[in-house]
Amino acid sequence: MNFLTIGHRGVMGVEPENTLRSFVAAQQAGLDVIELDLHLSKDGALVVMHDTDVDRTTDGTGAIADKTLAELRALDAGRGERVPVFEEVLDAVKSPLQAEIKDVAAARALAEVMTKRDLVARVEVSSFHDDAVAEIARLVPGVRTALIASRYGTDIVDRAVEAGAATVCLNIRRLTLEVVEHARKADLRIIGWVVNTQDHLRLVRALELDGATTDYPEIKRTGRFTA
Repeated sequence: MNFLTIGHRGVMGVEPENTLRSFVAAQQAGLDVIELDLHLSKDGALVVMHDTDVDRTTDGTGAIADKTLAELRALDAGRGERVPVFEEVLDAVKSPLQAEIKDVAAARALAEVMTKRDLVARVEVSSFHDDAVAEIARLVPGVRTALIASRYGTDIVDRAVEAGAATVCLNIRRLTLEVVEHARKADLRIIGWVVNTQDHLRLVRALELDGATTDYPEIKRTGRFTA
């Protein structure tokens, strides 16, 4: 089974996160999948940003949901980059994508784009929210989904199965062999995040996970040789 290296918001360790610049760098570095985050703007655009507000990652302030796409476009997202919409990422890179949605409303907007552009094979949809995972699965037949968790026990496996997810994306700092074994019994794929050190990469390999989400492209190169 191939071990996947997933670029976290592109390669956010070296480029401004969730920007076209970061996604292109991730593709050039040979990462297998590019992860990104989706929110809805005030006027319903699927914008690529992690936080609910723009304060941390741009030169602006305020909630994404309170701003139109035009207002978001006026912000500097780092090194002169603009806040992209999901459709721009689809055109800027050819890599497979893992799109994290924050709520059911974003699931519905994403479902429209996935159906229109026939993205089932290219885009896996992830979320911390069980209802968002279930909603995208309902709206897009055949979509691959992943449930994300930061603080969790073996219950995450039962939640993933209930939501119809095929994968769990789990905080590597809390991952235990018990959780891994429980997930395997349920035939779930397991991705560890965020894997930025050799120690964490060795742990991922020792637990025989299916992949790792990382901020740095070097993990792709060293991951092949780490046992």
